Amino acid sequence: MHPLPYDALLVVSFGGPEGPEDVIPFLENVLRGRNVPRERMLEVAEHYQHFGGRSPINEQNLALIDALREEFLAAGWQLPIYFGNRNWHPLLTDAIAQMARDGVRRALAYFTSQFSCYSGCRQYRENIEAARAAVGPNAPIIEKLRFAFNHPGYIEPLGAGLRSALEQIPLSERESTPVLFTAHSIPLEMAATARYEAQLQEASRLVAEQAGHSRWELVYQSRSGPPQQPWLEPDVGDRTRMLHREQGIQHLVVLPIGFVSDHMEVLYDLDTELAQICDELGIHLVRAPTVGVHPHYVRMIRELIEERCTPGANRLALGSLGPSHDVCPERCCWYEPRRPARTAPPSDGTA
Repeated sequence: MHPLPYDALLVVSFGGPEGPEDVIPFLENVLRGRNVPRERMLEVAEHYQHFGGRSPINEQNLALIDALREEFLAAGWQLPIYFGNRNWHPLLTDAIAQMARDGVRRALAYFTSQFSCYSGCRQYRENIEAARAAVGPNAPIIEKLRFAFNHPGYIEPLGAGLRSALEQIPLSERESTPVLFTAHSIPLEMAATARYEAQLQEASRLVAEQAGHSRWELVYQSRSGPPQQPWLEPDVGDRTRMLHREQGIQHLVVLPIGFVSDHMEVLYDLDTELAQICDELGIHLVRAPTVGVHPHYVRMIRELIEERCTPGANRLALGSLGPSHDVCPERCCWYEPRRPARTAPPSDGTA
């Protein structure tokens, strides 16, 4: 028996299509209730078709779950792991129904998101509660693990990856090469209700510090809102063009700090679109890796569980913001989006 007061871990993520026939139904799930024109949805669908209609996110999450199982077994834990998505199979309702059938009564949830905002935290909590309600009275109690945007297990692997990326720049030009940390853009109204920007800035600073590099900034990618709705800026492509125009940069390092794995918004928005921009401008682009299944990151998730189960445990956190809370306050990340008039399609992204 595992020595924990929980029966299981639920890994909670966004979801993605598994083949061409899944793309439109998946995007309809993602965009349900949102003011995004159908022509824009079809444009985003082409991003997935560019990769055979398959997002790598489910495969990456399954790889993380396999790594966690090995980590748990090495620790002597017999803690089952379940997997549920917001937007595509395996859906949260199905995962929680299976947990109920298996007799799980109390579980922890790990979100594949490290930064606080409505879409990255509160919405997942709402999704879980809706799924529990659909399953009925036998549904387990599910408590989320804290965000670990400044945990050494997240920062140190990214710092090592950034150092390796910078080593691909000629030594004489390395110090002056800009590093752009990217995260998913969100509406300014949503950002105002959360610590998203502050946490991203702090994580970026900590990773740059780990890598010993002082020229960096935080930018955003993958916005999906209508153009009249203000979202976090600058956009990574716009900022790259500006750096080339104003400073004549020849090298650029990009690290998608807001994403834990190389899913579609990394592969398309950075490795495809940004790479094309850099090719056109003659910029040497190096993209630093996400944490993926780095052993320190996998161990961090186990440590978060141990911490949660150990009164008075040391809650590891680098920098000045301290550890994130375990239990979200009632109005944490509260967001009620306005419904702007339907006009031109949004610029990019799906989340």
